[in-house]
Amino acid sequence: MNNRRWIIPTVLSLVLVIALVWGYNQFNKKNDYETALTNHYQRLFYDTKKHVENVQVSLSKALVSDSKEQNILLLSQVMNEAYFAQDKLSQMPVTHADIAKTQKFLTQVADYSYSLIQDHLDGKELTNKQRETLFNLQGNTSNFNKELSALHDKILEGDFNASRTIAKERNKLQQANKEMLQTRLVSFEKQMGKSPELIYDGPFSDQRLNKKPVGLGNKKVTKDEAKRIAKQFVGDKKVDEITSFEEGKDISKVAIPSHTFNVLPKNTSKDMAIYMGVSKQGGNVVWMVNPRRVSKNNLSMKQAEQEALKFLKEKGFTNMEPNYSLKYDGVAVFNFAYKEGNVTVYPDLIKLKVALDNGEIIGFDSAAYLMNHKKRNIQKPNITPEKARESVKIDFDIDSTRLAMIPKGSKEILCYEFKGKYKGSDFIIYINALNGKEEDILQIIKSENGTLTF
Repeated sequence: MNNRRWIIPTVLSLVLVIALVWGYNQFNKKNDYETALTNHYQRLFYDTKKHVENVQVSLSKALVSDSKEQNILLLSQVMNEAYFAQDKLSQMPVTHADIAKTQKFLTQVADYSYSLIQDHLDGKELTNKQRETLFNLQGNTSNFNKELSALHDKILEGDFNASRTIAKERNKLQQANKEMLQTRLVSFEKQMGKSPELIYDGPFSDQRLNKKPVGLGNKKVTKDEAKRIAKQFVGDKKVDEITSFEEGKDISKVAIPSHTFNVLPKNTSKDMAIYMGVSKQGGNVVWMVNPRRVSKNNLSMKQAEQEALKFLKEKGFTNMEPNYSLKYDGVAVFNFAYKEGNVTVYPDLIKLKVALDNGEIIGFDSAAYLMNHKKRNIQKPNITPEKARESVKIDFDIDSTRLAMIPKGSKEILCYEFKGKYKGSDFIIYINALNGKEEDILQIIKSENGTLTF
């Protein structure tokens, strides 16, 4: 009897100890996860700040340079740094709507620089109007740097917490707008809304961005219908909860107005919701971001590419082919272009991000595809591949030739695409299939992390 009296307290004490140990371990894991997530976003922020600083410096130098050769070098640096800044900014824990204008600004900085490079290559000097535009771009970049520097000071004070920022944003609390990332970046966003439109002949110019999308369809979709589409896109059985979040007062001015949602998968913490946008016209999923952390690299890039192709087919996107890829932080990024017959149609582009731990699609962007996809009456080439080859440098070692539709200004141009090598470097040369003119040259940069074109 005496032994029995000791059994129950002993068992309860053991259970309590186990519970305390388990709770302590969970607390440590949570802190470790939060620290890792915060460090990840801090690294993204520092990278963004570095790229924007480089943009400002190169723009300042271009304003005072009087050499076409030097300007080509400086504007090339501006173009690449602006693209890198845009990519890093898109991964920050800030809503898509809040940074849409800022991302557009960075894209235009890059593309305007490219258009000036083309002018220089044609032997043209910078006009006073072009220098004035560069001065305005440099001023806006300077303002952006000031916002990032103020945010940098806050981070050094230790006030930044990624999980809290995301959680407050998701719950739509008024306090969320007081969080540093939102406050600092959104204040710059408001300035971007006051910037004059850039006028130049480039694929990302305002005239082209503001054109009417041709791939949406005609049906108007209600918020409830869009919610069902978002749920189906993720998978009905995988979704625990789906709610709308703030679209912003300028939602009607964006290229593809969308219903926006937070989608909470089952068995997932509330601060790791998936963000999505479904077009109000046609009910197409325009973008999707799953900000979850990827812990391991279990898949090869080829396996990730197969997962991406499988996903596209499941979502009804057929005749898509991969073009460039990049790997970073456990994520594989792929660009897929539509193929019509034997012609690769680059304007119809879809971007996917694949988690390399389990092959899950954690990023989706079909905006370019929805803006441009349509039934095309593609002309037959006026010249043969052999005739087009005469417009390519004679000692350029060609690996492959195919037809491709490329964007140039407000037009789409049918070209022969020649992939090959020159003095050990990889390039792609585009020759107009109608008149034999050289339209574009891209350099291919290959590394262990993937393939990029510049």
